Amino acid sequence: MLELFLAAFVTFFVVIDPPGVAPLFASMTEGTSAAWRRKMAFKSVGVATAVLLGFAFGGQWLLSKLGVSLHAFKLAGGVLLFLIAVDMLFEKRTERRAERTEMVVEERAAHTGRFEDISVFPLAIPLIAGPGCIATIMLYFAQTTEPLAQLVVLGGAAANLLLTLIGFLLAGPLTKLMGATVAAMITRIFGIILAALAAQFIVDGVKGAFGI
Repeated sequence: MLELFLAAFVTFFVVIDPPGVAPLFASMTEGTSAAWRRKMAFKSVGVATAVLLGFAFGGQWLLSKLGVSLHAFKLAGGVLLFLIAVDMLFEKRTERRAERTEMVVEERAAHTGRFEDISVFPLAIPLIAGPGCIATIMLYFAQTTEPLAQLVVLGGAAANLLLTLIGFLLAGPLTKLMGATVAAMITRIFGIILAALAAQFIVDGVKGAFGI
């Protein structure tokens, strides 16, 4: 169970990227009140948690209704996670997140006098509970049918959501402490790990599909 928890924790850490989304949260909420930042932090993590729980327990039902096999989903999920890993290694995902952040900041500047609610979009979806995160929790729940194992997977996801919340609440000091160099190093290291985990999902999907 410890191995499963570590694997789930690392995978969710990579796809959610708590150190990476904290600076974006700081940028999006710059100039707002401390109370508003706390509200956005708790609300966004809460919405992301609800989305992930929904796909965790309803994902297999959705796949069955769509006529998609588990092995096909493993292949698709593995490919998706591998693409995310490539983006992390070449900083493409960071660039897209920065562009999205600039759009939100510009929209807020156009509405002076009130703070925009950014908790659902783009914080909860897609920055926290993005396609990669949703695919990850569905993949793990498809592979682990035992309730205890599913609780372990949820524990790995919950730990990362908690780290994300803490990162949001401490976004300003955390951004200054880490710096761009440390953040880039962490992103690339975990990008390599995610690529390996994605490759394993693909291998498992191929084996299951062709009965190897």
